[in-house]
Amino acid sequence: MYSRRAFLGTMARPAAASMVAATFNPFVVPHYFERLASYTGTPEAIAKDESFWMDIQQAFTVDRSLVNLNNGGVSPAPAIVQNAMKRHLDYMNEAPVYTMWQVLEPQLEGVRQRLAREFGASSEEIAFTRNASEGLQICQNGIDLKPGDEVLTTTQDYGRMVNTFKQRERREGIVLKQFQIPIPAEDPAEIIRLFEENITPKTKLILMSHIVNLTGQILPVKGVVQMARKKGIPVIVDGAHSFAHFEFKHEDLDCDYFATSLHKWLLAPIGTGMLYVRKEKIKDLWPMQASAEAQDDNIRKFEEIGTHPAANHNAISEALTFHQGIGAANKEARLRYLRDTWANRLLQHDRIRLNTSLDPEFSCCIGNVDIDGIDTSAVGKYMWDEHRIIITPIKHAEFEGARVTANVYTTMEELDRFCDAMEHLANNGMPSKYL
Repeated sequence: MYSRRAFLGTMARPAAASMVAATFNPFVVPHYFERLASYTGTPEAIAKDESFWMDIQQAFTVDRSLVNLNNGGVSPAPAIVQNAMKRHLDYMNEAPVYTMWQVLEPQLEGVRQRLAREFGASSEEIAFTRNASEGLQICQNGIDLKPGDEVLTTTQDYGRMVNTFKQRERREGIVLKQFQIPIPAEDPAEIIRLFEENITPKTKLILMSHIVNLTGQILPVKGVVQMARKKGIPVIVDGAHSFAHFEFKHEDLDCDYFATSLHKWLLAPIGTGMLYVRKEKIKDLWPMQASAEAQDDNIRKFEEIGTHPAANHNAISEALTFHQGIGAANKEARLRYLRDTWANRLLQHDRIRLNTSLDPEFSCCIGNVDIDGIDTSAVGKYMWDEHRIIITPIKHAEFEGARVTANVYTTMEELDRFCDAMEHLANNGMPSKYL
């Protein structure tokens, strides 16, 4: 079992140092750390131990008058991360030309090393971005393509990434090709086969999601990457929702290009992301913004965006500490337990269906749920107006449903409120004012 004592000690010091009078900070409660450090057991047992998660929930400053079940978009950071960022911002503004460039920016290399270690890669393969979209667009726009070259992805990939290729279609004459995958998909061999079947002699690049943002479907990245590599086709992996959500390392993907947002499941400051590029691929990948020729094979060329605040990136370290202190296995088990709690309850109703597999191999915390005969957009509006519950209505050409994403700060009572509201709709229908 992962020891949390060292983690809790590091959490206490920065929080206490940054606390000012009359400012609430849950990390100054003396017995808080002792309680967390005392928990033992398997991840599956800890996932169901509400006393453990109550302590984790107290690390957040979220508004409990509402229920936020859209943590897949962006998640709030725990107080320890917020405090670190504020501390860095205060220091940075004392004399930015010195404090930002001479002190805080060099410290970023330690953060880079920690992220690389967590991902299972070299620090010389990790770049900081503002989000997954920026990292993916570096790859999508930075690989040379000629008119007529095809790029391949599914019909369920993220809209911004699809639009990135559509712009290259308009500007350069490349061809975007998309294909459907099952909903849900529980046969990895079928997914690999579908990718391979849609490859043509003109296919020069593949984009695929590690976990589909619409449904929470986990796809067999390594199988697709290795199949495509034999054909000389690079694969860009959209890991926006996977990093720090469920356990994996780079070796489990074997990809050359991977991008993620850190303000989702890692709980890092909003506006932080990570780009991985395999060392030997860096030189031939163009950065989004120009860099010096001397940087051609340096991962830092992808960070050349001009002046930017160091505080956001440096506070990633506190998010990593928080994540590692919970324990990746414990966190994954809890996230899946939260999803299964509401999903299994709602599936007892014959009007409710799930667009997400409950098999642990194919999903984790993200779930997509639909009430037969009720418009999903209306469900989203009803949930907010009547119950102050935030969900994400998804209306896709192939399916519709509400995307529900809890997080480690979500309480069981909040899930009960959501389920009560969904069951009310399934039993009584949508109130006429929402039709």
